[in-house]
Amino acid sequence: MGNAVYVRKTLMSGPFLQSLQQFAKDSINEEMVELLQPYFQMEDYTFENGKKVCGNVAGLLSWTLAMATFYGINRDVLPLKTNLAKQEGRLKIANAELGKAQSLLDEKQAELDKVQAKFDAAMQEKMDLLNDAEMCRRKMQAASALIDGLSGEKIRWTQQSKEFRAQINRLVGDVLLCTGFLSYCGPFNQIFRNLLLKDLWETEMRSRKIPFTENLNIISMLVDPPTIGEWNLQGLPGDELSVQNGIIVTKATRYPLLIDPQTQGKTWIKQKEKDNELQVTTLNHKYFRQHLEDALSLGRPLLIEDIREELDPALDNILEKNFIKSGSAYKVKVGDKEVDVMNTFKLYITTKLPNPAFTPEINAKTSVIDFTVTMKGLENQLLKRVILTEKQELEAERVKLMEDVTYNKRKMKELEDNLLYKLTTTKGSLVDDESLIGVLRTTKQTATEVSEKLEVAGETEKKINTAQEEYRPAATRGSILYFLITEMSMVNIMYQTSLAQFLKLFDQSMARSDKTPIPQKRITNIIEYLTYETFTYSVRGLYENHKFLFTLLLTLKIDLQRGQVKPKEFQALIKGGAALDLKACPPKPFRWILDMTWLNLVELSKLPQFSEIMNQISRNEKGWKNWFDKDAPEEETIPDGYSDSLDTCRKLLLIRSWCPDRTLSQARKYIADSLSEKYTEPVILNLEKTWEESDKRTPLICFLSMGSDPTNQIDALARKLKLENRAISMGQGQEVHARKLIQVSMVQGGWVLLQNCHLGLEFMEELLETMLTADIPDDTFRVWITTEPHDRFPITLLQTSIKFTNEPPQGVRAGLKRTFSGINQDLLDVSNMPMWKPLLYTVAFLHSTVQERRKFGPLGWNIPYEFNSADFTASVQFIQNHLDECDIKKGISWSTVRYMIGEVQYGGRVTDDYDKRLLNCFARVWFSEKMFENTFCFYSGYKIPVCKTLEQYQDHISTLPAMDSPEVFGLHPNADITYQSNTAADVLNTITNIQPKESGGGVGETREAIVYRLAEDMLEKLPPDYIPHEVKARLIKMGHLNSMNIFLRQEIDRMQKVIKIVRNSLVDLKLAIEGTIIMSENLRDALDNMYDARIPQLWKRVSWDSSTLGFWFTELLERNSQFRVWIFEGRPHVFWMTGFFNPQGFLTAMRQEVTRAHKGWALDTVTIHNEVLKQVKEEITAPPPEGVYIYGLYLDGAGWDRRNNKLTESTAKILFTLLPVVHIFAINTTGPRDPKLYVCPIYKKPRRTDLTYITAIYLRTTVSPDHWILRGVALLCDIK
Repeated sequence: MGNAVYVRKTLMSGPFLQSLQQFAKDSINEEMVELLQPYFQMEDYTFENGKKVCGNVAGLLSWTLAMATFYGINRDVLPLKTNLAKQEGRLKIANAELGKAQSLLDEKQAELDKVQAKFDAAMQEKMDLLNDAEMCRRKMQAASALIDGLSGEKIRWTQQSKEFRAQINRLVGDVLLCTGFLSYCGPFNQIFRNLLLKDLWETEMRSRKIPFTENLNIISMLVDPPTIGEWNLQGLPGDELSVQNGIIVTKATRYPLLIDPQTQGKTWIKQKEKDNELQVTTLNHKYFRQHLEDALSLGRPLLIEDIREELDPALDNILEKNFIKSGSAYKVKVGDKEVDVMNTFKLYITTKLPNPAFTPEINAKTSVIDFTVTMKGLENQLLKRVILTEKQELEAERVKLMEDVTYNKRKMKELEDNLLYKLTTTKGSLVDDESLIGVLRTTKQTATEVSEKLEVAGETEKKINTAQEEYRPAATRGSILYFLITEMSMVNIMYQTSLAQFLKLFDQSMARSDKTPIPQKRITNIIEYLTYETFTYSVRGLYENHKFLFTLLLTLKIDLQRGQVKPKEFQALIKGGAALDLKACPPKPFRWILDMTWLNLVELSKLPQFSEIMNQISRNEKGWKNWFDKDAPEEETIPDGYSDSLDTCRKLLLIRSWCPDRTLSQARKYIADSLSEKYTEPVILNLEKTWEESDKRTPLICFLSMGSDPTNQIDALARKLKLENRAISMGQGQEVHARKLIQVSMVQGGWVLLQNCHLGLEFMEELLETMLTADIPDDTFRVWITTEPHDRFPITLLQTSIKFTNEPPQGVRAGLKRTFSGINQDLLDVSNMPMWKPLLYTVAFLHSTVQERRKFGPLGWNIPYEFNSADFTASVQFIQNHLDECDIKKGISWSTVRYMIGEVQYGGRVTDDYDKRLLNCFARVWFSEKMFENTFCFYSGYKIPVCKTLEQYQDHISTLPAMDSPEVFGLHPNADITYQSNTAADVLNTITNIQPKESGGGVGETREAIVYRLAEDMLEKLPPDYIPHEVKARLIKMGHLNSMNIFLRQEIDRMQKVIKIVRNSLVDLKLAIEGTIIMSENLRDALDNMYDARIPQLWKRVSWDSSTLGFWFTELLERNSQFRVWIFEGRPHVFWMTGFFNPQGFLTAMRQEVTRAHKGWALDTVTIHNEVLKQVKEEITAPPPEGVYIYGLYLDGAGWDRRNNKLTESTAKILFTLLPVVHIFAINTTGPRDPKLYVCPIYKKPRRTDLTYITAIYLRTTVSPDHWILRGVALLCDIK
């Protein structure tokens, strides 16, 4: 207890706590810790228990534990501390030594710094010297490089500097030529452009002493070769004309309007502007305005394609560039709306019309450019295609070469420009500008590389061109064929074929023709396949009368290119002696030779092979006459050895001159000989094959003609192919239904047949848009179109379609077959009366006859009427009704039947009185009780068959001849000569019409020179003017109030007008050809027509028609001669009625004269009568006591028996017979004439119309006048 108090006291005393804090911990040893160990192990020797007794005890307790732990740790630390104390002692000694060493180092460093400073200064001096040396060396190098680099340029630049001075001097003239070219040359072809530039403008500038570059190359002046290369890659053809066109499109200030029938210009523009968001539109596009405004405001190029001859007035301000400045921007009025114009806006306009007649306003506002592909240009394009197919590696090499050359030239140009720029912009010394030296070095290096590459390219190009030339004949033939096809559009506007369609044919021919490793053989295969493929493709879409024309032209064009036919021979073939004046030619040796034949022979004698022909004919009349009289002279031996010396082409020239009616027969031989027999055989339309060629976006167009309708065949084909054919006939308001049919067919498949589309032309444009752009899910969809030719029919639609014709076959057999194919057995059995079937057959025969007569021209019908199956159906229906109603005892009322057929059913179409007479004559001759007799026949071998079934009729029809004699139709066999002659004349006339207007008549002589010579010749022969006071004095002397003299005065006035107009236009034409006055429209027409041996329109309007210019001029001289004799020498005994402007007036004047001579006669009751005399003109020595004698009338369709003064059959091969002098007089009666006389109409010209009709005269005949009515007999004043 006492201890405890002591302990508490001790614990609480201050020195104890301090002694604990300052306890010498390091003095604790192991023994002490061991002594404490038992306490530590006691259970209650813990901090918690100590805490329970007293806080101080607990603190002491934890202290003892801590001290024991400290000892455990300190046992390791004590040796370290001892070592630390040792080491710190050493450190102090070392630091003292370091201090000494440091002071020594500082001293030495100071010395080093001084030396280093000296060293640095010496090194800097050395570097400066080195740099100066280096710079000096570099400058020397640069100077050397400059001297070296520029020395190469020195010669060129010195030369160029001189050239520049000369060029600056010539610049005015050159710029004048270039601006003239850009402004005026666009609408013209290559020949005329050259004429303007070289012949006219350069001559003019020489005369005005304006300096200009001789033989200035417009292309290199206005555009660089790399640009041309770029255009070529974009699809612009590489020929000179196309490049010039490219320049005008891109450089002219006015917006371009491209005449682009082959769409090459359009294709190039689309490619060129492809990356500039080109907008393509058309004038009748429903969003046209929107497209225009968007292009203007967004600054995009706009292409208006396929315009016709007018433009939308909304474009006026744009074309005239009437832009309004608004702040920094520009606006333009489009209609009544102002639209922003961006300066990047471009406008292109294209038309497919090959020869559009734009108004002067359009020509002034736009830059019209003729993009029509040229023959040479197309040839080169086709050559590329051949090479691409046949020698692909060559073409690939050529294109790569072209790209490289273009790139290299452009690079060279850029480097050169950069060098010149650097030279001009460098400030200070040139040797200081390192970049300049770099450019110079690169330029020098590149120039060497480029010139090497260009040299290699030149060599390669030569090799490629040589290899290519081997294939040129195929391209040449292709070019000939394409241009022939395009020429056909001048024959009929519907014959449109696009270049794309032709290229498809061309590629097809290369793919399908026989392959062979021998190039020559392969080329021949391509040419033969291509020619026949093009022939069949084209002929399918031509009318019958144009098929032969195409084939003949095809042969001639190929032979002209081969050089087997000379241009002069070609001109002689198509024109003959049409331009010659009969009076200026050597006289005919024999009367049996026709005037026209003699003129042809005179023209023919100008060719070397025929130089002796006129003398040979004179010496050997019998031989030539016998040959000429043969039915087919071309099959016989030609006199004077010509059969052996002439080939088929030269024989054609001879036959054409001698026997125009045999021209086509000989032409077939020539075609077979030159090309192949297969070209002379008809191409039969295979509708299924035609359909197979089409697709859902290619319409099939059938051109309609008289009596043709393909609907039945199209329906039959649709049934065969198990497709639906939905037909609609176009006309007003039918567009809605057509639209529906098309929509339905596009989705459900099947065909749409749009009939008579010439009555729905607006819808055709819409149809084209639909076909090209609409989504057509069903592949069986097709559009079939039937249309008559129409000049507003969309050309693009024609060019994207397959065209075919379906004309009725010629001949009675074919016509009857066609008619009976539309008849069924029910119609045959509709009546059990015995008269029914013969009547039905006779109407069918009449139906064929009236159609067949059309081909004989005026001999057949004065006007070619469009008789069709509706006339036949109506006539049959009438006869059926009439038989149903007729009384068996009374029989058929023939007058009713004849009236209904002759005046109503068929006669309803007939407008000409003489045609009506002919139709009634057929009704009279064929429709009577006689037709039921066994002996009745229409013509020998053409009977009415007795049949019960349709098959029997078909079998009978098949036995009829394939070729009919004209006598079947009531005409004389000579009518066939007329038909053949007219057909040949039509073919040759059409060829003349479509000839290009720039070719010369022969080597060296131009069209202008030929016409100039002709004009001089005509002026020399032209009669002098009538002097008014002289004419008046003579008329007063003769009795100016006499009706015949009044007529004479009127005729002389008209003659004087003709002479004056002819003289003035010939004088003006000569001046225009010399270039003294402007070539007006009338003068251009005169030049074209005189070159083609035709009558200029201006002359024809005031005078008369004639077949050739030569005959017209001869007639002018003869007419004038009759008037001069009458006025100055007194009234002739015999009048040449052909020579009067107004022959009806002449006959009226004669009636007036006779009426006045008889007291009590009234003009109204006085009629003309006539008597044909036995004398000819030369035998008349005195005038008739009353009336007039006339001569110069020719019988057409009959001959004349001079001994018995009556009509007789024509002599074989004699088409026209000259009637002796006719005495025409007046009688005072209006009563009917003798029905046994033939009433014969007189016409001024072979074309028998109301305009050429004069009067009718009465001719004696022993056979019935009906015979001559069927023969088509008439009198003609002029047979040329």
